[in-house]
Order: sequence, then C-alpha cells, then structure tokens
Amino acid sequence: MAVMAMAAALRGPGGRFRWRTQATAGGVRGSARGAAAAQLGKKVAVVDYVEPSPRGTRWGLGGTCVNVGCIPKKLIHQAALLGGMIRDAPHYGWDVAQPVLHDWRKMAEAVQNYVKSLNWGHRVQLQDRKVKYFNIKASFVNEHTICGVTKGGKETLLSAEHIVIATGGRPRYPTHIEGALEYGITSDDIFWLKESPGKTLVVGASYVALECAGFLTGLGLDTTVMMRSIPLRGFDQQMSSLVTAYMASQGTRFLKHCTPSRVQKLPDGQLQVTWEDLTSGKENMGTFSTVLWAIGRIPETRSLNLENAGINTNPNSQKILVDAQEATSVPHIYAIGDVAEGRPELTPTAIMAGKLLARRLYGQSLDVMDYSNVPTTVFTPLEYGCVGLSEEEAMARHGEEHVEVYHAYYKPLEFTVAERDASQCYIKMVCLRKPPQLVLGLHFLGPNAGEVTQGFALGIKCGASYEQVMRTVGIHPTCAEEVAKLRISKRSGLDPTVTGC
Repeated sequence: MAVMAMAAALRGPGGRFRWRTQATAGGVRGSARGAAAAQLGKKVAVVDYVEPSPRGTRWGLGGTCVNVGCIPKKLIHQAALLGGMIRDAPHYGWDVAQPVLHDWRKMAEAVQNYVKSLNWGHRVQLQDRKVKYFNIKASFVNEHTICGVTKGGKETLLSAEHIVIATGGRPRYPTHIEGALEYGITSDDIFWLKESPGKTLVVGASYVALECAGFLTGLGLDTTVMMRSIPLRGFDQQMSSLVTAYMASQGTRFLKHCTPSRVQKLPDGQLQVTWEDLTSGKENMGTFSTVLWAIGRIPETRSLNLENAGINTNPNSQKILVDAQEATSVPHIYAIGDVAEGRPELTPTAIMAGKLLARRLYGQSLDVMDYSNVPTTVFTPLEYGCVGLSEEEAMARHGEEHVEVYHAYYKPLEFTVAERDASQCYIKMVCLRKPPQLVLGLHFLGPNAGEVTQGFALGIKCGASYEQVMRTVGIHPTCAEEVAKLRISKRSGLDPTVTGC
C-alpha cells in the first residue's frame, strides 16, 4: 500500500511530520504522480508498504504493475513466445534439436532481477526529485492526517492539506472454498516462484487467468483453466471466444461451467481439487501441482480507515467514489487508479490521471482525464488488442440498426512458412452505420496486438471514420495493414476470410 503526501515538511513535536499540502496513495502510480508534483516545485512524500501475500510473497517499491503485473507478465509471455519461435526455426533453415527444454529457475531469476532493478530505479528517481519516501503502512486518523506504522511497530503521523489515494488492489481468494487460502497461490506469487509450478490449475476466466494459463502452456507446462461462465467478461465476446479457441488449439485445457469446492493436500505434496460441473451437476476430481486463483481483484481500502476521514465508498465493490476531478466525498482527498470506482484497471490511465491531477492542483492546467477510448491488450498466446466499444456495447448504446461491423480473418506472413494455424487471427472494426461511419471500436487478434492497437488508438481518439481508415496506406507486409483492408460488413453475410500476404 502506498500513500503520498505533497507539502512543505515541518518536523513537529515527538518526531511527527506536519505537511502543509497534499497526500496520495499508490505504488508506481503514486510514485509517478508524486514525481510529477515534485517537478512542479512542490515538496512530496510517498508512503508505500507491501502486505505479504498469504503465501508470504513480498516485493519492493513500484506497485502491482512493476512487481506482480504488467512487467513480469510481459517478460514471461515473451519467454513463451520464444518457445514457439524455436519450434518454427527448423522451417527457416535453423538446425535446432527438438524438443528444446525450458529452465524455469533461470528465467525466474532473470525476470526477478530486472524487477528488482526497477524497484531501485524508483527509489533513485524519488531521491533525485527530493521526494520523501516512507516504508510504512498508512491509515487515516482524520481528514488531514494519516498514521503510518513500520514493520517494527513505530508510528509516524503525517498531516497534509491534500491527500491522494492510489493503493490499487490485490487478488481475491475464494475463502469459502476449503483449502483455497492454505494451498492456492495468485498472481501475487506466480512471478516470484523459484521453481516451476508444474501441472497447474488456473481458476477463473479473467485476463489475468488467461494470460497466466497462456504463458504456462507456452513454457511446456500441463495447464488447465476452470471457468464458471464466460471468458474475459467486459471484453468483446466474439473476440474472447477466439482467444480461448486458440489457447485450446495450443494445448491449454478448459473446464467450462465448473466451480471448485475443495482443495486438499495429498501426502506426496500434490493438490487434489474437487469441482462441480454446473451443466451435469456431477462432481469431479483432479490432481495438480499448483492451483492459481485468478477470480478477480479487491481494492486495497479495508485497512485505510476511510471512515475516519469521511470518505465514501461503493458498499458492494469497496472502491472509492470519485468525481471527474478524481476528488472523493472529501474535496481535498483524491483517489486514482484501481482503487477508484468506475475507472479502468490499467496502469497508464492511473499514471496519466495522477499527472493531470498534480498539474491542476498547482495551477499548471485545467485538463481532466478522458477515460474514453483507452486502448489495452490481453497478452494471451495470440494477443488481443482493443480500443473503444465492443460490438455488444455499441449495439446497446446506439441500436443494432445504427451499427456496422467490418471484419476479416487474415493470415500473418510469419505463420506461413512454419505452417502455423491462423484460423483465429481476426480483426473487427465497429462503426456507426451513418456516413462517414465514425469508428466506435477496433478489435485485433494476432501477433503484436498491442503495437497495432496503440497506433490506431490515436486515430480513434481523434474521431477517425471508417472512410479515413480505408484511405490509410498500409505498411506492407504487416498484420496492421489488414485493418485498412476491412471491406466486408457482417451485415452483408459474405465470407470474411482473407488469404493474407
């Protein structure tokens, strides 16, 4: 957990600190926002503390993204992609003995060392910008004061005119399931394992679940995903189905419409999982080396004593209620990132929101964060990038008769020589039907989806139309150029298959 205080620091009686400006909470997001404020000439303090996971995993400064999220996830995803490239290599003339074995320990050490270098880098940046850093667990005393406690129990009081909370969230454990807490792990642990997790059951169908299952399969591990309902809830469901179809074709097993009821540890250390098939009502069992829970995240608000400051939260989600200015129910207290109600759970949006907030507070700008058309990518084995509305959202908002969807299957050139299956490589552009056909959403499933989506996101953010995209000259030969070739509408009923380059 992290809290940041921005103010002129005055040492008060009894070793207490008094802050005469602002305070914020959050890992890399809080650090980025504090650095932004410091660059505006304000004195800043960051309060950061990591509560160990139930398995005892802990990490350094930088928050979820740096330590147990985006960064290690993308690196291990890359390791898995490299495995696929090695299998392709003989088709291109490389004499590579098959099969090539993967060393989890070596990969984990390299990834963890890189993450630790980022932890140190954040510390150095804070010091360079004269941001005061406190490694203490903070909670509110009142609307202007927080109390921080060190691991040894020493207390520090910080007071400020303004406070910003950016504490993010942590993985949810299904504590109603016997053995879930005692024997399961989450994304807080998987990236810090010294040894291979072995045969793994991933419970959940979130992007975290599918990304983890994807790279585990790609590294050669026996991996099963247990999902209660639909994959990638909140994303376009046609795209989501293609994501899981490709994963299944690559060896990931799926137990659909199933829920676990018990996890037991066997004498040999293996985990026996009991689950119910919701379709048949039958009970089944399986044995795994690791059970990874990826069933959602909960905001880090419960230990903040928000009620002491009068901060309102959503009683269901426990997230903090904020307005367009990121302000909570207490005008001088703000919340950004995953901890705020209705905000995308994405690091870049939180960082930008924090920087804009710092500029507004110190008279540098009046700009507020625009949360529309924010691009993102799910780093599954076949990556899924999207920006804007899903097909379902567009039809719900504008009506089916006012929406036109252009789409195509395509074959990446990289897949041809190695004879890879490209049957799930697919692009969809959701538009208003009325000319000039404003683009409402773009969905891309294929290699380097994040790079492709980032480029088109600018155009969509600027109000691009279908006609403008079709007048864009593609870079040949790339997967991205296929977006500018989307001539077939779903409404036409024509075959959207494209041969590729």
